[in-house]
Amino acid sequence: MADLRSFDDGRFGLVVQPVSNCFVPDVSPVWAEVQRVLARGGILLAGFNNPLRYLFDEDLAAQTGELRVVNALPFSDLEQLSAEQRRRRLEQGEPLEFGPTLEQQIGGQLEAGLVLTRFYEDHYPSREADPISRYTASFIATRAVKLRGPVG
Repeated sequence: MADLRSFDDGRFGLVVQPVSNCFVPDVSPVWAEVQRVLARGGILLAGFNNPLRYLFDEDLAAQTGELRVVNALPFSDLEQLSAEQRRRRLEQGEPLEFGPTLEQQIGGQLEAGLVLTRFYEDHYPSREADPISRYTASFIATRAVKLRGPVG
């Protein structure tokens, strides 16, 4: 998603970027590539984790429901988890994650030349099953339009 060179500039009228950019250490190239492959008037629908999710001790929250702040933002499993925590995650088949700030997520779309036209927050379906969803939105979605550039 950070390297879309196989697609021509202005190729798409719609790009859907689901909650997946938590798997790249830097979202700036993602937004730049989306802007490049979108046609003028093209739309980006992007979803991402609320960065607040990465502040808390995920294991403690899963086990007890307690939200204890232990991390800073931006977050990186490579830098902020212990070697033992990373090993356990990988052994369980879980991917490593990165938690960009809102400035990197939303500001990055704007910096890439996209114009935000909608903003939406969402929770897990069961707020009781997700401790963060009891207090705030767990996910954010944006709708952005490319107003400048070649018509695809």
